[in-house]
Amino acid sequence: MAKLVRIATCNLNQWAMDFDGNLERVMESIRQAKAEGATFRVGPELEISGYGCEDHFLETDTFNHTWESLAEILKSELSDGILLDIGAAIMHRNVSYNCRVFICNRKIVLIRPKMFMADDGNYREPRWFTAWDKGYTTEDYYVPRRIREICGQEKVPFGIAAISTNDTCLASETCEELFTPNAPHILFGLNGVEIVANGSGSHHQLRKLDTRIDLMKSATAKSGGVYLYANQQGCDGGRLYYDGCAMIWCNGHLMAQGTQFSLNDVEMVYANIDLEEVRSFRSAFASRSVQAASAEKIPRVDLDFDLSSLDETTFEPTKAQEIKILHPMEEIAYGPSSWLWDYLRRSAQRGFFLPLSGGADSASTAALVGIMCQEVVKKCKDGDVSVIQDVQKVTRRKDWVPATPEELAKEILYCVYMASEHSGEETLTRARDLAAQIGANFDVIRIDGITRAIVESFSNCTNKTPHMETAGGCTAEDLAMQNIQARSRMVMAYFMAQLMPWASGSSGSLLVLGSANVDEALRGYYTKYDCSAADINPIGGICKVDLKDFLKWAAANKGYTVLAKVEKAPPTAELGGAGRGAEQTDEEDMGMSYEELSYFGKLRKISRCGPVSMVNKLVYEWPHLSPSVVGEKVKKFFFYYSINRHKMTTLTPSYHAENYSPEDNRFDLRQFLYNARWSWQYRKVDEAVARLERLDDMRAAKRQKVKE
Repeated sequence: MAKLVRIATCNLNQWAMDFDGNLERVMESIRQAKAEGATFRVGPELEISGYGCEDHFLETDTFNHTWESLAEILKSELSDGILLDIGAAIMHRNVSYNCRVFICNRKIVLIRPKMFMADDGNYREPRWFTAWDKGYTTEDYYVPRRIREICGQEKVPFGIAAISTNDTCLASETCEELFTPNAPHILFGLNGVEIVANGSGSHHQLRKLDTRIDLMKSATAKSGGVYLYANQQGCDGGRLYYDGCAMIWCNGHLMAQGTQFSLNDVEMVYANIDLEEVRSFRSAFASRSVQAASAEKIPRVDLDFDLSSLDETTFEPTKAQEIKILHPMEEIAYGPSSWLWDYLRRSAQRGFFLPLSGGADSASTAALVGIMCQEVVKKCKDGDVSVIQDVQKVTRRKDWVPATPEELAKEILYCVYMASEHSGEETLTRARDLAAQIGANFDVIRIDGITRAIVESFSNCTNKTPHMETAGGCTAEDLAMQNIQARSRMVMAYFMAQLMPWASGSSGSLLVLGSANVDEALRGYYTKYDCSAADINPIGGICKVDLKDFLKWAAANKGYTVLAKVEKAPPTAELGGAGRGAEQTDEEDMGMSYEELSYFGKLRKISRCGPVSMVNKLVYEWPHLSPSVVGEKVKKFFFYYSINRHKMTTLTPSYHAENYSPEDNRFDLRQFLYNARWSWQYRKVDEAVARLERLDDMRAAKRQKVKE
């Protein structure tokens, strides 16, 4: 006889420290789960407070507000007839823990602390929480007075345990624990736990989802069982976008999958699972049974509750489905654009201001805003009340609903081409045409008057007038003249962002968008405090190679055909510096290609290479280059990286998409003042190059001898 359970997981668009909004979204997810007949619901990691509270987790207020929120759930009918797994920050014996709180029928069943903290890349959990290191044990947790008055419980179990219901056994692990070599779900499975839930706070990174999927598939394929995965989805107040994709797996098969990117505040994912399938799978696996019989035993908490209370005449077992993984270009299209919408609606600003140069980077940013408008209008046409209300709040237009993406873009996106005497007609045409295809406002302003006024002020002060090198100036003059053009654009961008709504008869101000890519940040190939200095940057974590591919994709799939012309145009800053004719490209100016720069970045960050180990790897990765050429390229990269590292301290907050980002504030923690001579390292590079060239000569001699 089938033992059907209807279980639910979700994507929630939580916002750090927004306790009112977070609680409402949690409660709405529970209401929807109950309305759909689910008897078990799991939510994201730290869903009550929001995952990204960071140092707010050092404040006792955050823990008090968490219990106040849980009290609202406990005193309502929400937990009647359903087992809830809720992510919350809990303090136990004056120690802060990242926990799962299980609630059923207005009682706390178990508080389960996280065992393994995420402490790399973007994550610093041990700064705020302590890992539970007492193993698979429980101890008494004395609940706060306000909770005691609601649920009548003086103490509840706190620790690592499974929950035994009348018809099954379940347990949970939290985000990072899935990624560990000896993950808790392994022992859970050997102990007869049939359902494992994972409340996660996992951010988007290009080409990362398949890693998550492989781990969940493996977790249920090796030992059988059911696995539920919940995640946050959206921007919760920082650089990260949590990419949802809630899933349910059974015996190595995907049963249900949510969206990776969306504008939904609450998205539920359901599956009807036959627990007899789990039992049959496991009992037929003889070697698993041997290991299970001798496995370390974990404690169980008894719960007088039935998950399998489904009416079998109404529900049928869910069938396995194909895994959905987006193409990387779709990830670029829908991740940053969703992040932009969350940031805009939650910042209460009037729209975006973008210095649009007609080049690949600013065109990519403009296209992302256009795609955001397309997705928002789709939700409006579907009658999504929440999105419609957000549109009206942003535009300050009561009862207005945009009929087309172009209508919305006209309301919220202001593009300006900031021309100088060095600007070309081709870039102006591309910028104007792109703004027209998106539907954005477009203007042209000349910055020559601003730069002349600054030069004149300097001349009045010093009795000296700087010139470009092409006009007889020295290198210092030439760089200063280039930089003042770039910095004038930043000043004008912020001035216009504050006043353009007013000039258009509206109110509020605009968020200034930056457009520097991750490779240029890595090398420092931009002017500090130029128009890359902005409020937010949706492409700051994306490499140039991917951006050019995205331009081609968006031209073919999103209706912005002018992007094909932008992609084919060689990138140039049009600052008119020394030796920079109209034909000189950025790659020529940098002395390296964007493909090479991206590879340097991956070796530096992902492979953890210094100059010497980078040379030792690249001589085999780039066999078309001699060791001496490789050595010179590596030296040049590290020189420019080190002299420009200080720019990372003022890098505009950017959407995190690449795992070799040089972002200084949280992800890539290194000094910003370097000895750019790298004397010891470069000496060792020279020694390595000499050794490698000798090896090349010896190999060539051997090959010649074989031929003879």
